Amino acid sequence: MKLKHRNGRLIELQDSQEKSLSILYGTVIGRMILKPLTAPCISKIAGKLLSTKASCALIKPFIKSNNIDMTQFVSENYGSYNDFFSRRIRPEARPVDMDESHLISPADSKLTAIKIGDDTRFAIKNTWYTVASLLKNDKLAEKYKGGHLLIFRLCVDDYHRYCYVADGEKDENVFIQGVLHTVNPIANDFYPIYKENSREYTVLHTKSFGDITVMEVGALLVGKIVNHHGKASVKRGQEKGYFQFGGSTVVLLVEKDKIILDKDIEENSLANIETIVKFGEKVAVKK
Repeated sequence: MKLKHRNGRLIELQDSQEKSLSILYGTVIGRMILKPLTAPCISKIAGKLLSTKASCALIKPFIKSNNIDMTQFVSENYGSYNDFFSRRIRPEARPVDMDESHLISPADSKLTAIKIGDDTRFAIKNTWYTVASLLKNDKLAEKYKGGHLLIFRLCVDDYHRYCYVADGEKDENVFIQGVLHTVNPIANDFYPIYKENSREYTVLHTKSFGDITVMEVGALLVGKIVNHHGKASVKRGQEKGYFQFGGSTVVLLVEKDKIILDKDIEENSLANIETIVKFGEKVAVKK
């Protein structure tokens, strides 16, 4: 995996979460381990355990192993691991670019930008999609042909709250239930896995960038998406919601001829390199 900072510094690393998922889905032993985890009750139990007081025992080891600078965050007495995971950052640590002609990042993340063609396919959390299959809405998907798909990938050690990327009027949220199950065809003992993560999207009607579809994709098994608003008027930089435990992803769909990507993001994406961006930081300008 290759990442670049905005200053151009290149990092090559093996993301432990992605490595684990590759083992689970890409090997016979991994799929055998994963099979019992597909039961919905396992996900519910795991989520409840991470919301208990006892789960606080996981916080200090996690901070240490991921070298998290806690001085950036609001000091709190966490009631559970999930409380810690969705911790709040100090506003001065993430200044928001308020120029209306700038499209901003919704989250601390690793960004890949893709031009949307007729048959564009892309991977989110080890699952391949088209825009239509991601949205499960052919009419809405058609709106973004020729536009841009921006994938903001959050890792477990990232700040897991996200904001609105522009002023606008948002529609109601649409939730898509995830699918996770084994498929066992005749004479196949390897239990191949079919999955789609749970996700939620809304259309944000903006003056500067047209209609932007904003989607949150939850983490496997225990990930949970918490959005604050239904239909509402919103402001850039305003908190939209947060994820509970698990690496997670925010996706933006932008119409054709609405934005010009920052040069480093465009070049890195073409070279299959993710760009490290921060909550509230400029990633494109109005065309």
